[in-house]
Amino acid sequence: MKNIFFKESWHRGSGKWEVTYQGSGFPHAPPAQPQAKWFSSLGRFVLRRAIHVHGPRSARPLRICPSPLTPPRICPEPPPAGADPVRVCQSVPPDLPRVSDCRNYRASLESHLPVLRKMGSGEPNPAGKKKKYLKAALYVGDLDPDVTEDMLYKKFRPAGPLRFTRICRDPVTRSPLGYGYVNFRFPADAEWALNTMNFDLINGKPFRLMWSQPDDRLRKSGVGNIFIKNLDKSIDNRALFYLFSAFGNILSCKVVCDDNGSKGYAYVHFDSLAAANRAIWHMNGVRLNNRQVYVGRFKFPEERAAEVRTRDRATFTNVFVKNFGDDMDDEKLKEIFSGYGPTESVKVIRDASGKSKGFGFVRYETHEAAQKAVLDLHGKSINGKVLYVGRAQKKIERLAELRRRFERLRLKEKSRPPGVPIYIKNLDETIDDEKLKEEFSSFGSISRAKVMVEVGQGKGFGVVCFSSFEDATKAVDEMNGRTVGSKPLHVTLGQARCRW
Repeated sequence: MKNIFFKESWHRGSGKWEVTYQGSGFPHAPPAQPQAKWFSSLGRFVLRRAIHVHGPRSARPLRICPSPLTPPRICPEPPPAGADPVRVCQSVPPDLPRVSDCRNYRASLESHLPVLRKMGSGEPNPAGKKKKYLKAALYVGDLDPDVTEDMLYKKFRPAGPLRFTRICRDPVTRSPLGYGYVNFRFPADAEWALNTMNFDLINGKPFRLMWSQPDDRLRKSGVGNIFIKNLDKSIDNRALFYLFSAFGNILSCKVVCDDNGSKGYAYVHFDSLAAANRAIWHMNGVRLNNRQVYVGRFKFPEERAAEVRTRDRATFTNVFVKNFGDDMDDEKLKEIFSGYGPTESVKVIRDASGKSKGFGFVRYETHEAAQKAVLDLHGKSINGKVLYVGRAQKKIERLAELRRRFERLRLKEKSRPPGVPIYIKNLDETIDDEKLKEEFSSFGSISRAKVMVEVGQGKGFGVVCFSSFEDATKAVDEMNGRTVGSKPLHVTLGQARCRW
């Protein structure tokens, strides 16, 4: 397995960003001449993937031609001293352009601008069909909070004429959200900016560029999205982008960070499933900066939680026990559970004073013993108390289960037809819930009637919930001012909907 090292440095004097790649086991060093000359002998395929093949090299990846790339392969052996790496490595197609050809890329692109601009001009075609516009809007992420629309405009105006720039802000506080959009007049200019300005600095902070995606169905579907973990902290968005752009067109690329820097995992979203599969095939298990990374398909939280539950149910050995008496100790609990198989540990949880909290854990040596204990002892009565015995869950599993339970209750509550409340004041002390419901039941269907009480004593007011607005208004008209018990009632129609 090859080990890949790379580092990045910003040279303030020359104004260039330098990326140095180094792979283990290479027998010779590069020429002492300027690196641009050395790289001119390589195909762009090798330059974009120098981390797979060559020893210490320096280049500025932002100057690479943005033409389509073929799936990468790792060269089996390093090139011998003095040999042309392109000829040695059979993975490099011979018809790929050389890096020297990229020098005239901007001039070549500008020669095609009139045609591209005509395509995106919006003029009706002879057949009268609806013209398909090329994309000309870029998403700009990881922006400094102080960046303004004017700063974005000045940054991207050299790439071509702009329609507008926009910084997205919170609708309430109007504070910037850290991202925005740049809309070019011509798609060719947007493409050139994407390929040459990605990860440039603005206000001292590198920004991320990608095509704007108004339709978020692709992002939400998860197709083409991969997950990378166990990353070295030195790998940032720029390094990750150039590392994985070899496998296909990247829609978004993000290293997850906190205040202390990288958290060691990232997401890369390709525009196709094939590109994502290529990245997983070639990069899973590769060592980056001496750390073996995991690269796999992105999974939504619900899918991951379901996999964890399925795996744990099939292999669990830890059992959770609750609802036993205060007199239960470790020895008594072990005596009850040891009949189902050998145990590794038995523990009754106690508070600071040493008193049992009424629950504990039993860990078995085998899954079969734990499963048998759960099936036999759950719901069994011991010393007048019914035991709960089940698989011990992690905190994240318990929270997920509570969320699912709450969501089920919320949906059940939401599915009930909303009631119309009326409020009754000046109730007699002898009126309770049943009496209140009896007084108002003649006006229609009542879902609930409630007298508000405090320490067993009525507070003098209550609520009655009718199933329809007509029944509630009829009750208000008939009962307002009527004497019930010894007091005249004050009845009004409620503004909110009740869901009792």
